[in-house]
Amino acid sequence: ELLRVMRTIDDRIVHELNTTIPTASFVGKVDPGQTCKELYESLMDAHTSRERIIKNCISQTSAVVKTLKEEREKADEDAALLKQLRKEQTKLKLMQSELNVEEVVNDRSWKV
Repeated sequence: ELLRVMRTIDDRIVHELNTTIPTASFVGKVDPGQTCKELYESLMDAHTSRERIIKNCISQTSAVVKTLKEEREKADEDAALLKQLRKEQTKLKLMQSELNVEEVVNDRSWKV
């Protein structure tokens, strides 16, 4: 959910570009270079922060998976532990796939 909210700028990039670049009647009132620079910086900040957050989640989930694997080796037949391990492994795979999604979203934004 947080990633969806954070991707708003990418989802609305065409609209942002259309409102950033002034029409002929507003050319004298707005500095297009400055507004484009601000849009570029906000897009870069959004991409950087999302990537950092995703990698942080991957790191934390990896640590949990590692701990659960170690616990599983000690307690062979603990069904609840195995279920928790599978759940965390699934979450880890989803987080890793989010990095791929992030790359596609970023590429799409820069191509517009």
